[in-house]
Amino acid sequence: MDEGAIVLDYNSPAGTSLDETDRMLRQAEQLIMKVPEVASYSRRTGTQMGFFITEPNRGDYLIRLKTSRKRTTTAVIDDIRQRIEATEPALTIDFGQVIGDMLGDLMSTVQPIEIKVFGPDTDVRHRLAGQVAGVVEKVAGTADVFNGIVRMGPSVEVRPNPRRLAQFGLLAPDFQTQVQTQLAGTVAGNVLEGEQLLNIRLRYPQAAQATLAQVRQQAIFLPNGQRRRLDELAEVTVATGSSELERENLQALTAVTARLNGRDLGSAMQEIQSRLSKTVPLPPGYFIQYGGSYAEQQQSFQELLTILITACVLVFGVGLFLFRDVKAAGLILLVAILGPAGGGLALFLTNTPLNVGSYTGLIMVVGIIGENAIFTFQQFNESRADATVRQAIGYAIAARLRPKLMTALSAIAALLPLALGIGAGAQLHQPLAIAVIGGLLLALPLLLVVLPSLLRLSYQQQTLPKNPVLTTPAA
Repeated sequence: MDEGAIVLDYNSPAGTSLDETDRMLRQAEQLIMKVPEVASYSRRTGTQMGFFITEPNRGDYLIRLKTSRKRTTTAVIDDIRQRIEATEPALTIDFGQVIGDMLGDLMSTVQPIEIKVFGPDTDVRHRLAGQVAGVVEKVAGTADVFNGIVRMGPSVEVRPNPRRLAQFGLLAPDFQTQVQTQLAGTVAGNVLEGEQLLNIRLRYPQAAQATLAQVRQQAIFLPNGQRRRLDELAEVTVATGSSELERENLQALTAVTARLNGRDLGSAMQEIQSRLSKTVPLPPGYFIQYGGSYAEQQQSFQELLTILITACVLVFGVGLFLFRDVKAAGLILLVAILGPAGGGLALFLTNTPLNVGSYTGLIMVVGIIGENAIFTFQQFNESRADATVRQAIGYAIAARLRPKLMTALSAIAALLPLALGIGAGAQLHQPLAIAVIGGLLLALPLLLVVLPSLLRLSYQQQTLPKNPVLTTPAA
């Protein structure tokens, strides 16, 4: 749905300082404001929504669009993406909308497409993830493809010399406490601010801005009160950035993610799966799983299919309980399960994807048509005792015509604004409304033509009146 606002998540290269990240972002902001549809924006650096750690090279933008604009949010996103990628290639950007981004941050993944590459060796797994990302980039309708390899910035490693520590009688825990206090600080207490307890961290002055030479010259206190330089007791080096390690069920993985751009999730994932099976051979011990919104969609569809089958069984059970006739219950069920075909046809003609909302609408159609079919057969069954099958069918159709038209027309009139996307939030329920309207339009010929025809074929024999009038031929 078009929410009228954009969330732009960004990453600068691993290890980039806050000042350098801010410099690149200020240039990106100038590009954002050149887009005519942008009304305003706000930026967060070093923090994001969600319960995860955010580094100084990460953050997000909230971009609000103008109410009166000609281009859709998707078109504006494409414009901003092209401007930033052409001018600031060092920035890794990812676009979304507010509700989807908030839900994604609070759930398993932000992006709808997630391909998890499992395997023991990091280098092989990263190579496979790069191949998977290359395949996904070539699939039409995908954007913001990320290979899942998150590099950390360079770090300072302090490796103590056990012999030197033993020589001066310094225990390893005491040495670690002093180094940690100098560089990262130690929690000395906490203070209550609002409803949160904030830690009070004690560390040396200018610890965050210290150079490598200054770190090596830091004083370490010995048990006898003397001091030694840090590089006399340990080896202080700078280590290159390593990649983050992510696990799921105790198995190492690299998750390749992407977003959709003008394409439905089902067809995009089918093409991705087909291409990966042909172009990316997996060594022994390595396998691929599909997560993200696709996995949630498959789980939701399986649950909805179970609900649909249960609804059909219940419709059959109600018919069997009311009429004590398997044939009658079967006819009611047959008409009811034909109803979703109208909803499916309406979704196809309006180019509306099958999602949870439209699937729910198809389930609703089964109940609505099943209810009307039960009332029609009840009217037919009561009339059949005193009339022929043809007369009973005619009476049932005439008696139920007005309620059927009232049900269908009132429901269609109520759902039409949602189906046309009129009003705030209408796009969220638009697939459900289209599916129900399509099912109700097909319900009329099903209940007025198909069901009577089936009744006539199934109950051909005529029933004599309860009090027949006997006549004798004339002499």
